[in-house]
This record gives sequence, structure tokens and C-alpha cells, in this order.
Amino acid sequence: MVQPAAKEHIILAAERLFAERGLDGTSLRQISAAAGNGNNTAVQYHFGSKERLIQAIFEYRLHDLNARRRALVAERRPSDIRAWLECHVIPVLEQGEREGSHYLSFVANLHQHGRSDVLERLSPELLAPTQRFRERAGALLPHLPEPLRSHRIAQTMVFSVHAGSEREQSRARDGHVLPFAIHLRDLLDGLVGFLQAPVSPATLAALDESTPHELSLPLHP
Repeated sequence: MVQPAAKEHIILAAERLFAERGLDGTSLRQISAAAGNGNNTAVQYHFGSKERLIQAIFEYRLHDLNARRRALVAERRPSDIRAWLECHVIPVLEQGEREGSHYLSFVANLHQHGRSDVLERLSPELLAPTQRFRERAGALLPHLPEPLRSHRIAQTMVFSVHAGSEREQSRARDGHVLPFAIHLRDLLDGLVGFLQAPVSPATLAALDESTPHELSLPLHP
């Protein structure tokens, strides 16, 4: 059985390499070497596959991230869209401030390469806070018809990850970034505006011109 410290080294090495090189550009042997493991097959032996290793990265990060979300909800008792957005997004952006974390760049890379489907295979417990946010945010946006409501909520989550990823990478390069408090509040201002913006006549016309099949396709942020 792999020791917790060794397993953590593998997960952190994989997170960094996936963030920097993408899934296809990273081999399990490279991850073993980056984790300081002399056995080139260590990752495959302990995790079985690249897919399972990706899930392990999410499991490693989401336990603490979701606990922070639950704590914010309990503390703030959100009732409007900004408060719910803060409780959901603040822990995401805070993750990018952690030294040695490449989590947001890892997730952004998955989005860019169309691999968000990996999230669907995580346990319902890990996905519950995100599902709760989708439901609460949707209920507070009655002026948006579907599928626009779901689309905006999904895009808001993607925007927050990519904004955090850019900042995470800039900090790693010792680049200039705004103080976190300013970055956080300015981004939240923009996301709330995006969610609450009225639907234009042009968008409604495009919606009317779409086929039922096009509108029923699942969204993959």
C-alpha cells in the first residue's frame, strides 16, 4: 500500500505537469520521475490509469475547497446572487493563492481540451456543492430563459477558473498581479453583472431560430 506522503507527491507532480503540458503531453513515467519515484511504473501501479490519477487530483483538492464553501454558506447565509457567487467562487480563487498549487491551471487545461467530462465521474458528495450553487443561482435568475440561464451559470464558473489560472501562472512567474482583495471583488462585480444582464432582443431572436435539438444538447463548460 502506498504511503500517504508518496501518494501526495505523485498527485502534486501530476497536477503541475498536467497544468504545464496538458494531458496528452504528460506521460505516467514523467509524473513518476517528477514525484521523485525511481520506479517508472509507480503511478500506474498505484492509480491504474491517467483517468484515475486525474480523479485523484480532484479528490485531493475538492475536499478542502468544498469544506470552505460550506463554511462560507453557514457563516453568510446567502440569499442573493452575489452572496451565493461569493460562497462558491471565493474558495476557487483562494486556491490559486496557495504556494505550490497548480490546481486552477490544471482545471483550465481540462476545459480547453474538452475534458470536463472527467468531473461527471466524481462522487456525488464532491459534486454536491456545485450542484447546490447551480440550483440556488438558477432560482435567483428568473428573468433568464433556459438554456440561457444554465449557460450563464456554467460560463461564470469557467470564467472564475480561467481568471484564477491566469493569476496563478503570473504569480508563479513572479509577474505583477493586483492585490487579491481587489482582484476578487472586481471579478465578482463582472460575474454578477454577466449573470444579471438582461437578454437582448437579438439573443432572444437567435434563441427562437434554434431547433429544439440544438437547445436540448448538454452543456459542457
